[in-house]
Amino acid sequence: MKLAYWMYAGPAHIGTLRVASSLKNVHAIMHAPLGDDYFNVMRSMLERERDFTPVTTSIVDRHVLARGSQEKVVENITRKDKEEKPDLIVLTPTCTSSILQEDLQNFVYRAAMESNSDVILADVNHYRINELQAADRTLEQIIHYYLEKAKKQNTLETTKTEKPSANILGIFTLGFHNQHDCRELKRLLNDLQIQINEILPEGGSVTSIKKLPKAWFNIVPYREVGLMAAKYFEKEFNMPYTTTTPMGIVDTASFIREIAEILNKPEKEQSKAKETFITPIHGNPPLLKSQLTGSKIFDFESYIDEQTRFISQAAWFSRSIDCQNLTGKKAVVFGDATHAASITKILAREMGIRVSCAGTYCKHDADWFREQVQGFCDEVLITDNHTKVSDMIARVEPSAIFGTQMERHIGKRLDIPCGVISAPVHIQNFPLGYRPFLGYEGTNQIADLVYNSFTLGMEDHLLEIFGGHDNKEVITRSLSTDTELNWSKEAINELSSIPGFVRGKVKRNVEKFARQNNITDISIETMYAAKEAVT
Repeated sequence: MKLAYWMYAGPAHIGTLRVASSLKNVHAIMHAPLGDDYFNVMRSMLERERDFTPVTTSIVDRHVLARGSQEKVVENITRKDKEEKPDLIVLTPTCTSSILQEDLQNFVYRAAMESNSDVILADVNHYRINELQAADRTLEQIIHYYLEKAKKQNTLETTKTEKPSANILGIFTLGFHNQHDCRELKRLLNDLQIQINEILPEGGSVTSIKKLPKAWFNIVPYREVGLMAAKYFEKEFNMPYTTTTPMGIVDTASFIREIAEILNKPEKEQSKAKETFITPIHGNPPLLKSQLTGSKIFDFESYIDEQTRFISQAAWFSRSIDCQNLTGKKAVVFGDATHAASITKILAREMGIRVSCAGTYCKHDADWFREQVQGFCDEVLITDNHTKVSDMIARVEPSAIFGTQMERHIGKRLDIPCGVISAPVHIQNFPLGYRPFLGYEGTNQIADLVYNSFTLGMEDHLLEIFGGHDNKEVITRSLSTDTELNWSKEAINELSSIPGFVRGKVKRNVEKFARQNNITDISIETMYAAKEAVT
């Protein structure tokens, strides 16, 4: 645990609450002091939903500290059971209340005896894991609980659906464009003639968890949440899963081919008729070839070709003169492991943009991230310390940044444009319009984001010529707190005459040259000397 005024991933209890709040008719009770109970405010402020189940806080105050929490916690659980009649009540402490070292599991046992609802204690270590890890663990815990319950009651449904079907695991509240991505995944699977069995946790019900084994396979669009559950299904029910994120032209095609490979496994061929389904084109029903011994059942290549050439504009855009103008420009990428890795590959592989540094704050997934971005970037940064990220960006001086809201703020200070591609998020990252990052429509949205994030030189220059910028002072920002450098009036005027799209870089180069040569007063001569040193 550490004191910080910025965190890329929140404390563990936020992850648990996000999962519980995503499920229908599930109520979360947080055992916490005042000050930890900001989840309802955050949820209502960011997620534009008309209705959601708020989290109840069982307050830890001086009276609780004096006589213990058991009576109050049990009372709150039984009260919510009578008032809300939920299917499940999830109790979670926070890292603050965990200091009390109370036996909350015993509280849960007692409350469960007096409640009609199921009651569980979130099984997470609030000192060792972050928000994303806790969400992953909580989702797996709830699924495991209800599947074991269904086994005991002999209500578990394991017979596979007649037609191919999939579960989508890991879409949940407060996720970065999760709602839009879910809608795009539904469209994509519908095009492939694959049914949606269940989506969990967003909008799902714990009463339908027993139906999850009916699906042919599981989809985990973001490896941060849902991966533990997918591995559990693979171990217990021999259910295959895919963790390929369908982001970008190349990985979306890989995602579809991986689904085809899963569906075409020998055991599926033995249980189904020897038929080849060829995906529909332009909305026509699928073509069917029967009695082709040894041939694959599912062939999605025609669909991939059609979507790449005619539906997605990203492939065309990457060959256009507009995108070619970005070739070789430097960019920095930072975010969660899934989005940062995918955007890095899109920039380098599909758009020809040089990624000077790719990084993630998911330190627990560092090995996977390094493997994914290897060969697509100059260096890799694994850290949850935002000052290290800002220092790296100031050193690299990229033309654009693709990161979280923190990198957006860093970019403002350095006068470097930034496109937000990952949580942590702001209200602007919950758009009312349709803005997926996954699938073929997602490729269009990402292409727009990338292109619009770069400052176009002539655009900035023309805005200055025609009064589009305030030219009264030089707009150059630096992360440096040094105040020993003094710019002469003549040097400031000379700097003002430099086009805005390179002015910040010129200023930083001059100041770097001055520090290296122990110069405190920067004149025009210093500027020309710095220019000679660079060239």
